[in-house]
Formats: sequence, C-alpha cells, structure tokens
Amino acid sequence: MTTPRLFFAFGALCLLIGMAWGIHMSASGDHALSPAHAHLNLVGFVLASIFGGWYALAPTAQDGMLGRIHLVLHAAAVVVMVPGIVFAIQGTGETGAKIGSVLAILSGLMFLVQVLRHPIGRPA
Repeated sequence: MTTPRLFFAFGALCLLIGMAWGIHMSASGDHALSPAHAHLNLVGFVLASIFGGWYALAPTAQDGMLGRIHLVLHAAAVVVMVPGIVFAIQGTGETGAKIGSVLAILSGLMFLVQVLRHPIGRPA
C-alpha cells in the first residue's frame, strides 16, 4: 500500500472510532471525555488526511523510508495521546498525554522536513 493510502486508511479508522465515540457521548449525556474525542478527530483524522493528501501530491516523498516512518510516528502519537488525555481527565496521570504530544510534535517536524525536501508534483 502507498504512503498516502496508509495515511488515509489510518485517518478513516480514527474518523469512524471518533464518530462512534461521539455518538456514545451524546447518547449517554456524558461529555467529560470530549477533549480526547476532539484530539482523536483532529490529530487522528484531519492531520492524517492532510498528510496523506500531501504525500499524494509529492510522490518523490514516498521513495524513501521517511514517509513510512512519518506514518508510524503519527499513528503512535495518536495511539498514545488520546488514551493519555483520557487518563489525564480521569486524574490517573498525564504521562501518556505528554508523551503523545511529544510524538505529535516530532510528527509535525518530520512533515516539515518532508515538505522542504520534496516538491509538489513529479520531477521534470
């Protein structure tokens, strides 16, 4: 599978989980975990979709391992951050939220590196 497709697949998975979670919160009337839900939708779905779109527009960025490393780093950020926010809200610790946030910043930095290294479009 291509890097853009993997980013979009991960984003779609986050979207579906986030939507189901939102429906559950609405049905139960308990919106205490809304910040974690919002981060799942924003970091998990929106950013993954933006990254996937950019990788589709800049196909040379898919040639090396950095695109796949970026994907793994981004997915790890979401998988660590969202439960970490849940734990922080529940008062059982903020470590996961902090580690996930650092991973998200590293993912953003890797995206910046990729954007600066690879032009949009196919090379002439």
